[in-house]
Amino acid sequence: MPKQQKNTDASMDKIVSLAKRRGFVYPGSEMYGGLANSWDYGPLGTALKNNIKKEWWRMFVEERDDVYGLDGAIIMNRKVWQASGHEQTFSDPMVECKKCGNRFRSDEVGFPNIKEEGMSEVFNYPKCPECGGKSWTVPKQFNLMFQTFLGAIDPIDRIFGEWEMPSTSYADHEKKKLLRAEIEDSKIYLRPETAQAIFVDYKHILDSFSPKLPFGIAQIGKAFRNEITPGNFIFRTREFEQMEIEYFVREKEWEKAFTEWQKEMHRWVKHIGLDMKKIHELEVPDDERAHYSKRTIDFEFDFPFGRKELYGLAYRTDFDLESHEKASKQDLKYFDEETKEKFLPHVIEPSLGVDRTLLAILCSAYREEEDEKGEIRTYLSLEPYMAPYKAAVFPLLANKSDLVKKAQEIRKETQGKGTDFVPVAFDAGGNIGKRYRKQDEIGTPYCITVDFQTLEDDTVTVRNRDTMKQERIASKLVHNFIRKSLKSL
Repeated sequence: MPKQQKNTDASMDKIVSLAKRRGFVYPGSEMYGGLANSWDYGPLGTALKNNIKKEWWRMFVEERDDVYGLDGAIIMNRKVWQASGHEQTFSDPMVECKKCGNRFRSDEVGFPNIKEEGMSEVFNYPKCPECGGKSWTVPKQFNLMFQTFLGAIDPIDRIFGEWEMPSTSYADHEKKKLLRAEIEDSKIYLRPETAQAIFVDYKHILDSFSPKLPFGIAQIGKAFRNEITPGNFIFRTREFEQMEIEYFVREKEWEKAFTEWQKEMHRWVKHIGLDMKKIHELEVPDDERAHYSKRTIDFEFDFPFGRKELYGLAYRTDFDLESHEKASKQDLKYFDEETKEKFLPHVIEPSLGVDRTLLAILCSAYREEEDEKGEIRTYLSLEPYMAPYKAAVFPLLANKSDLVKKAQEIRKETQGKGTDFVPVAFDAGGNIGKRYRKQDEIGTPYCITVDFQTLEDDTVTVRNRDTMKQERIASKLVHNFIRKSLKSL
């Protein structure tokens, strides 16, 4: 029995250590010295991410009649980002320390929300977090989109080639102008958000399915942002995964839809097992909202490194459809067959990040408790349907072939097949206590032990992860016992 109260406040060091040790998240390119804030998801991290996405898709697409799924391209025509305003305005203010040369987002090192044209002489400059210096460049806007080039052109080699040649004649000058034009023509971006693919394909959904307002289009996919100061483990990375819905409504109904999605996001947060005491809503001020938003609520979470944005809910008005209609010269208006009106719908956008969700789940589920021997037991109190493994099967002794064989048979029975399949681990390494502790740290809800009594009466011991209570049941009932705990499946 536990001796002391459970500790649910985990430091980032403990979270990162557990994530690497148990195969949730590994440092990216580690054998080559790593890459700044690049992370790879191991087997259990991949399973947890997939469970997050599967639950989100089930809840907001499959169980609704008014939301359509989409999987848009990562690389899109550059004109998309020009029309949406991202090429002109998708930026963060950046400052550079003149002493050490490191660059930071100006607001994250203590600068106020200021413009590039200048700063007050009486402003008390913050210290550089790296070297302590207080000499800074003037804040400048830094575009966050990853730029690349399409087609058979290597602009870097071409530029260096031109630099190596003397530029004295008018012909050389013209050649460089042509090179600049060629580079501009081939420039494209990795998408910084998934939303624009939805707006670009909105007309296709209208033509294919003739949906009635209100309706939504949902997408899960990778996005890329050349963040100035990524950090805090997987919280802020340059490559991340989004789960977004663009929900199209009549302008006069946007407040009602906004409130409904606000409630839906709370339902989601509770469903995945986040600590509700650590969830807070922030009404984003006018001067801090994205260029397309008329109202935004940030759902913040108390991470070990502070209260930070977890999700966003934005009222994008008809900004995107209007911008794309104007730039593409295509009619994107919705035709209401009942009223015979044509108009551009307005949009409510619930935006959720997969990676931040996973981190918040780990922070919420982390537990430590001291047993009667004074030893600390660490476990992840994950919702059963979110856990990478739903159960684990052990032979009591790994050197007894009859127990091992029986345990392998029971594992197959417990997993089931086809649509009844549930992931079940098998572990015969080390003593039974260490196997329990390993599965506790993984977050496996139930451990099933096959012992000598199993060989006599075909019953097994089922241990609960959170309470450590054990009960004995017939092995043929274990599969249904596990599935019953997975209330979401």
